[in-house]
Amino acid sequence: MKKVIPFLLLSLLWSFKNDTSKETTVPLCPISQENIKEKQDHQIREIQKAVIVPTIDGDSNDPIWKQTTWYAIDQRWSGESYTFQDFFGRYKMAWTPETLYLLVEIKDDVLKDTHKDPLTSWIHDDGVVLFIDVDNSGGAHQYSNNAFGYHIALDGHVVDLNTKQSPVLHDHHITSKQKVFKDILTWEFAITLYDDTYIDGKPNDAIFCAPDQKLGFAIGYMDTDHSTVQENYIGSVFIPGTEKTIQLDNANTFGTIVLKE
Repeated sequence: MKKVIPFLLLSLLWSFKNDTSKETTVPLCPISQENIKEKQDHQIREIQKAVIVPTIDGDSNDPIWKQTTWYAIDQRWSGESYTFQDFFGRYKMAWTPETLYLLVEIKDDVLKDTHKDPLTSWIHDDGVVLFIDVDNSGGAHQYSNNAFGYHIALDGHVVDLNTKQSPVLHDHHITSKQKVFKDILTWEFAITLYDDTYIDGKPNDAIFCAPDQKLGFAIGYMDTDHSTVQENYIGSVFIPGTEKTIQLDNANTFGTIVLKE
């Protein structure tokens, strides 16, 4: 994939003083909560409950994965056009009262994870990004826990921005395991859910899932093949306009999943 111009590297609205800095800066056009209208549900998808809990081992042979539907990761949020040989992505979802489950299949001709410090330049390595709004309320979330935007690196580390606008590890929120066969990456996730009362560094109660509960959800994949910076960002929901990654700070852009028995 080709290198994109710098302003497209604002994926997730995370920017750096340079490649090795852990500090972040406020984006040029932060979204104001006061200017955001009530979320209108879109890309509504019903998610099936798992009777047998999936084993997080990177395999797709659990009973629930044989019963559920694949959804595409096919919206170019930033970067230039790509071919099927460069990238193909899809995902499945399931739930239990304690956990949200995700199976992701990625075809990527080059898997790259060069920044070993998980809090340094994480957006420039390959990884899955999960956007979760537990109460489906929409609204701004970049520097709040109104919704979470998790970046999960190939080594399993989970990074989000905290209320102090700094990157923080949330490894205890998400357990994942992957397997690679040729250029196909199969990745399973078990996600513990938290709401907007979450406080970093404090004891927090997880949110239990219930039938007919609605959650805001989107998934993306950050891809870097031959560069030192992110080249493409491909996601699951259509976002109008040209500044798609900036709009991701508005949880109204997330799709809506509905938990079903």
